[in-house]
Amino acid sequence: MKLIATTIASILIAVPALAGDKTPNVNISHGLTLLENLKYPPDFRHFDYVNPNAPKGGVLRRYSIGTFDSFNPYIIKGNPTGAVGMVFQTLMDTPMDEVSAGYGQIAESVEVANDLSYTTFNLRKSARFHDGTAITADDVIWTFRALKKDGRPFYRFYYKNIARAVKLGEHKVKFEFTGPPNRELPHITGQLPVLSKKWWSERDFSKTLLEPPMGSGPYRIVKFEAGRYVKLERLKDWWGENLPVNLGRNNFDHIRIDYYRDQTVALEAFKSGRYDLRSENTSLTWATGYDFPARRDGYVKLDEVQHARPTGMQAFVFNTRKPIFKDLELRRAIAYAFDFEWSNKNLFFGQYARTKSFFSNSELAATNLPSKEELVFLKPWRDKIPAQVFTQIYDPPASDGSGNIRRNLRMALRILKGAGYKIKENKAISPRTGAAVKFEILLVSPAFERIATPFVKNLSRLGIEANIRTVDQSQYINRVRSFDFDMIVSTFGQSESPGNEQRDYWSSAAAERAGGRNVIGIKDPAIDALIENVVNAKNRKSLIHATRALDRVLLWSHFVVPQWHVRKDRIAYWNRFGIPKHPKYGPDTMSWWIDPAMDAALKNRGKKR
Repeated sequence: MKLIATTIASILIAVPALAGDKTPNVNISHGLTLLENLKYPPDFRHFDYVNPNAPKGGVLRRYSIGTFDSFNPYIIKGNPTGAVGMVFQTLMDTPMDEVSAGYGQIAESVEVANDLSYTTFNLRKSARFHDGTAITADDVIWTFRALKKDGRPFYRFYYKNIARAVKLGEHKVKFEFTGPPNRELPHITGQLPVLSKKWWSERDFSKTLLEPPMGSGPYRIVKFEAGRYVKLERLKDWWGENLPVNLGRNNFDHIRIDYYRDQTVALEAFKSGRYDLRSENTSLTWATGYDFPARRDGYVKLDEVQHARPTGMQAFVFNTRKPIFKDLELRRAIAYAFDFEWSNKNLFFGQYARTKSFFSNSELAATNLPSKEELVFLKPWRDKIPAQVFTQIYDPPASDGSGNIRRNLRMALRILKGAGYKIKENKAISPRTGAAVKFEILLVSPAFERIATPFVKNLSRLGIEANIRTVDQSQYINRVRSFDFDMIVSTFGQSESPGNEQRDYWSSAAAERAGGRNVIGIKDPAIDALIENVVNAKNRKSLIHATRALDRVLLWSHFVVPQWHVRKDRIAYWNRFGIPKHPKYGPDTMSWWIDPAMDAALKNRGKKR
């Protein structure tokens, strides 16, 4: 899967079941998979969910919230635009109906040592950058070194066990691995974006870039205004157009992305036809915000698309670097003040399910008591992890949805008093500092204020003063990167096969690394060890048990107040598109195309008015 600026939506891991042994020690294949077999054979022509005969042409108009000041998504500095995801290419690409696999993109084939000590990529001789120069092993090696040296902290954790990249020929690169056999490493290297060594030799990779970058992907940036819009143009003679991973995709001649201050403004722009489609993440808006003439007349469509993606964890997140939140019992008590059932009924129109795992909507979630296989991972740390891990199934505090959570608040008060907190003049007093418990909830979206406000009100009944502060995107990003917050709302996305990225989420080494994803500030040897069990899992079964063990320790440590998830994508779009069947893991809008008849109907509607 391609790496993008904001998040890694899905991470491929596990040992490949590769075909075609050419030597006793090496497996050679057109792809990699964590399962027993790849879905698509070596001679496949295209992914099942695309229309290989989709017409090319037209303009796709999209939107984004906030601003941007960089075209370099690989470093911690600046606020990059997501548009560059269509400019750069990776060694291998991931289909939306088989997230556990990768197929050749820049790489034509891959070789994996049976002992998982190295992997080798054979590059396509036809692969080209936008200036027509060939993509070579030197470009791959330069990119790997640049990301590991100057890239986001994520890359140093993700590539920790990739020792070096070695040139074996003009179009052949070998990656050598260290540490125990790691089934994820071949896949990690396959996700590597490839940048032009020559082009970047005249620029400082460690700094922000407001110059359209040169990539090797289907689109290039042709026009932009920082913070306002980006326009991309499809390359008519793109080298990768007819590859099996690309056939039927990248159908729009131009893509324009406009930036809006907030979702309210963006929604009104959509209603007026300023852009073509949006993914709706707000239940209130989905339920009430699309009642306008074009929607009623059928010119705007609303679709709910079921998906099979793990939904991860969205939550109120404690910054445990702060002295106030080093107390597990305080964190536990605070969770009783969030009334999800009332919120779901009154704010969300009953659209959400409560999240009860960091790996929700997957078989990786710890939903029962520990199995004997999990206990192998947990027992060495029995005295270092919460006792409930061994005796209870985690279930966040619940209510009847009436808004009356007196029972929950009484429980919270018992927890606080049991931990030595005193209630004086309606304020909870810390036994450690003697000061009243007070903290700030930092938000970036005003839409979240309606969720945080009832939470704050309930906390006040416990004598805890919580204040909401909503800031602009740039300030929010900078404060989160420097861990300058008490509590935020954050999401920990997961894949079907977690691995090396878990170090960046939860490890001690990541806790103080600015810009890293361990926003909680976890420093725990037991969790470090459980992470390594996940990373070094020898097979799928072992991975499931190791992940469940990690999940239940994270849950019972009360690092977060879990919120909710939804198992479908909600998309609104102007009815000008041809749309193939949706793949298993969610809509692939880059396989859509402009339908001439539908587009003409929309244009004629506008003229009549």
